[in-house]
Amino acid sequence: QVQLVESGGGLVQAGGSLRLSCAVSGRTFSSYSMGWFRQNPGKEREFVAALSWSGGSTRNADSVKGRFTISRDNAKNTVYLQMNSLKPEDTAVYYCAASQSGSLWLLGRLAGYDYWGQGTQVTVSS
Repeated sequence: QVQLVESGGGLVQAGGSLRLSCAVSGRTFSSYSMGWFRQNPGKEREFVAALSWSGGSTRNADSVKGRFTISRDNAKNTVYLQMNSLKPEDTAVYYCAASQSGSLWLLGRLAGYDYWGQGTQVTVSS
């Protein structure tokens, strides 16, 4: 069983930065592709960024390109989401997820993931 625990959320002013972390349990972290999604009340969970198991391929949603960066540290079983130039519309609960797929197409979809964390709240004030 794989467990994911997000941290690093909080309140930040527009234009500021936050770094989210997602600690993953299990010995096979390096074999999972990882992704970040976000969700607001009453709305569908939306894709933010994904990183292949090798770390060699990434995919970002158009809304965060040039501002957010996903990365991983296999030695620490952790995936990160560095968020810069934050906007009020980035406010959401952010979820990390683990996937056994290496397809960037599939990693942009909810159905591409096998395990999910509980989420961390990010609030960006104007």
